[in-house]
Amino acid sequence: MFLGPELVIYAAFAIGLVFGAVGLLSNFCLLSSLRGLWGNGDGRLVRTYALAIAVAIAATQLLVLGHYVDLDKSIYLQPTFSAPLMFAGGLLFGYGMVLSNGCASRALVLLGRGNLRSFVVIVTLGIAAQMTLKGLIAPARLAILQWTQGAPRVISLPALLQTVGLDATAARIVALVAVSGALAIFAFSHAGFRKSWGQIAAGLTIGLLVAAGWFATGFLGADDFNPVPVTSLTFVAPIADSVQYVMLSTGSTLNFGIALVAGVLAGSFVTSLATSRFKWDGYTSPSHMIRSIGGAALMGSGGAMALGCSVGQGLTGVSTLALASFLAITGIVVGAAVGLRGPLQVRALASA
Repeated sequence: MFLGPELVIYAAFAIGLVFGAVGLLSNFCLLSSLRGLWGNGDGRLVRTYALAIAVAIAATQLLVLGHYVDLDKSIYLQPTFSAPLMFAGGLLFGYGMVLSNGCASRALVLLGRGNLRSFVVIVTLGIAAQMTLKGLIAPARLAILQWTQGAPRVISLPALLQTVGLDATAARIVALVAVSGALAIFAFSHAGFRKSWGQIAAGLTIGLLVAAGWFATGFLGADDFNPVPVTSLTFVAPIADSVQYVMLSTGSTLNFGIALVAGVLAGSFVTSLATSRFKWDGYTSPSHMIRSIGGAALMGSGGAMALGCSVGQGLTGVSTLALASFLAITGIVVGAAVGLRGPLQVRALASA
């Protein structure tokens, strides 16, 4: 039953509020997870991320099995995609994430806490994403897309399992149990993580927020005549839309992504005030600012090419079990690894 686009907007803002609060309290961030794992051997945060993916996959696929959401309408399960562009975009995003000392969602959370560096990152990321999606860089992106895109016979893990004889429902169940189970086992195999109740709660909550986003747009916003785009937590395109909306609101339409961004900022801000975490922060040097701006530009362009960020592809995209999303998040992790540990590694910035 169609309940109106306004309800979807309210749901997006509420989801953002919770994400902003949880993100601030738990330090939820792929970069922080990888830095903790590779830098000092602390694997708790990466387990939080793994648990969030496991819950997101399980809850999202249960929505599909219950016929509440049609994920085929999302951008992640389109019949054609460019594997090279998807991976290259992930690489750019991952390396830019290191330069800027945080991903797109983390920048929103930190801005709500008073980090002015994140304001520069968000504005730069939004402009770079718009340039790549619709502006000066868009023709080059589209040319590469047309040159490299293909129409693979198999675009998702359940579809891959169907090629070995499973029916659609069995293939989906096997895929969600296998992937979610493996990720959950990985998360809880760490003794320190099993004792970190706050991190466990954060992983569970953020995973459920992904499913809540799918439910809001795929069920509450379902209508044959005026449908809401089926999506969930993602931040590159929504930040780009938000930057445009604050400048041209009279010519723009408020959507799920813009409301989500506003909710994350509000949730982080209120939580930071309530927990005495609010603190003004800025750049320490011109080189610090240049590095941050460069990283934000790479994240904006790379995220637009890869159709998502460490949350948009790493959680939301992967929750659809789309093979393209696994490719994109692999590129993001490889890009981050090059930035943190590879020959092009950058000097670690102060913790934000």
